[in-house]
Amino acid sequence: MKHLELRNIFQEQKTDKMSTQNKNYSLYNKEEVPNAKGLTFGIVVSEWNSNITNNLYNGAYNELIKCGVLPHNIQKYNVPGSYELVFGAKVAAKANPNAIICLGSIIKGETSHFDFICEAVSMGIKDLNIKLNIPVIFGVLTDNNLEQAINRSGGKYGNKGIEAAITAIKMAVLNS
Repeated sequence: MKHLELRNIFQEQKTDKMSTQNKNYSLYNKEEVPNAKGLTFGIVVSEWNSNITNNLYNGAYNELIKCGVLPHNIQKYNVPGSYELVFGAKVAAKANPNAIICLGSIIKGETSHFDFICEAVSMGIKDLNIKLNIPVIFGVLTDNNLEQAINRSGGKYGNKGIEAAITAIKMAVLNS
């Protein structure tokens, strides 16, 4: 019984230290971001939960522009849902960008479908990072409800699209 109680305490502590911890991680020190001038990017965007993914895309696109990327060096690819992000990234790789950003929003429903899609997308993007010589960035929200997705796509926890753009710049420079 004590073992179970300790496990529950550990789980509570772990839950309290979630990645956001009530912080906006979209705020960053611009001086720590490499110059993105001359870099090219593909952004693959899921059309499912488009109110969320459009916010993610706008955050990523605008941040790339702020960091010196020219608009014609950013190519957008729309795919029907988050499951299709992996194939969309394969298509984007044909243009040989410096990095690819995958943006999606998977919101938990009443069935285990959420778990299957989350795992397939995360493993698919991981596999592309192994297979391709181009960084593929995981910018997919996996939230329990719509409120969490809103909070992470321009709400009180920032915009994960911005964070994905900064990650893409850093990884593109690392790969060059």
